Amino acid sequence: MAIRSFEEEFAPYGKEPASEYLVVKTSREGVMRSAADEISDLVGLTDNEIAYVLGMTPRNLHRIQGEKRLGTDASERLLLLRNVLIHALATFEGKESVVRHWLRTPITSLNDQSPLQMMDTVTGFGLVDNVLGRLDYGLPA
Repeated sequence: MAIRSFEEEFAPYGKEPASEYLVVKTSREGVMRSAADEISDLVGLTDNEIAYVLGMTPRNLHRIQGEKRLGTDASERLLLLRNVLIHALATFEGKESVVRHWLRTPITSLNDQSPLQMMDTVTGFGLVDNVLGRLDYGLPA
């Protein structure tokens, strides 16, 4: 199997969220470690935050070389994070600083946890995305 870069993998989708089927397919293949940096750069997440979402320590994340693939679980979380960040950027009209603040702010409907705190599980990603969906429609989050 040829190794494709993150840009090549998602070129047809641009800044659109990946479909659930693409997330499954790409997670099984593994996402390049370098994609973690590219995704965290979308809104300026810290190394500690990206490592937390991936279920790793920052030290273990840094040990993985950029051209190596992440495991299935970490790849899935990274792709789900990408989808949430793209959705958040769309919801907040591309304002990265607003998205960064929102990700770190406790929200009542998330049991007074921040979206970042919730995204340590696959279910948490869904809950965060649901909050964004409510915001999109002007409903209380």
